Amino acid sequence: MTRMLLNLTAVYGLRAMAVLAGLAAGESINAADLSQRTGVPQQYLSKVMRKLVLARLVHGQRGRGGGFMLEKPARQIRLADVLGALDLELQGGCAFGFEACDPRNPCVLHPIWSKLQSDLEAWTTGSTFADLGPPPPDRRRRQR
Repeated sequence: MTRMLLNLTAVYGLRAMAVLAGLAAGESINAADLSQRTGVPQQYLSKVMRKLVLARLVHGQRGRGGGFMLEKPARQIRLADVLGALDLELQGGCAFGFEACDPRNPCVLHPIWSKLQSDLEAWTTGSTFADLGPPPPDRRRRQR
């Protein structure tokens, strides 16, 4: 299945944040366990988590007993905050890639593409990690 609009880094970041949001207050998870829970390769996850730490969305503690936890309550972290920290720009140009596409000179998809962009912006700015359901399942491969 092809991912639409979200790149792999954004998907991985949202997965990691969903796991962190499901932890009890004050609980942390180490990088290896977070990698297993999300199904994200540990090296890639390290790069994603560094961006989230720099954006002050996640607190990371190195060393024995260290790990990651949310920097602030899940209800204060919007999906848009995470996507922005991961350099994902959701407001794209023309769906067809035309340079000269705007309300005065629209392509055939412009009206519905603009609505999708608007709805997506409302979703990411209006949703927080407290709005999520239960934590995602453990993504470790099950042995047969």
